[in-house]
Amino acid sequence: MADADLEQIRKARLAQLQQQQNSSSGAHPQDDQRNQQEAEARQSILNQILDPEAADRLGRIRLVKESRATDVENRLIMLARSGQLRQKVTEVQLKEMLNAVAEKKEEEKIVISRRKGWDDDDLLDL
Repeated sequence: MADADLEQIRKARLAQLQQQQNSSSGAHPQDDQRNQQEAEARQSILNQILDPEAADRLGRIRLVKESRATDVENRLIMLARSGQLRQKVTEVQLKEMLNAVAEKKEEEKIVISRRKGWDDDDLLDL
């Protein structure tokens, strides 16, 4: 009897999970379509402003650290839209931009140093 009950519970849970998946994936097809259009627009802009070598490097960076690649892409798109890019971005320029983003990230780190030799337990001895 216990095996039959477990099997029935498993089937009910599986049906519930499938229903949730179907409702969540079909709930907002406009959002999926909009996200895909935005991704295609970003890729089109990047194809226009990057040399093939730079685009290849950015793709390899995306494989390793997607957030850094997205930051650089956002910066490149912003520069292109504001008219600050006069020519296609080369691999050397992309490296410089990556270094600038890396330095900026290092500056944002917060280091907390604790004092040694001072302990709250010392107050209990008074």
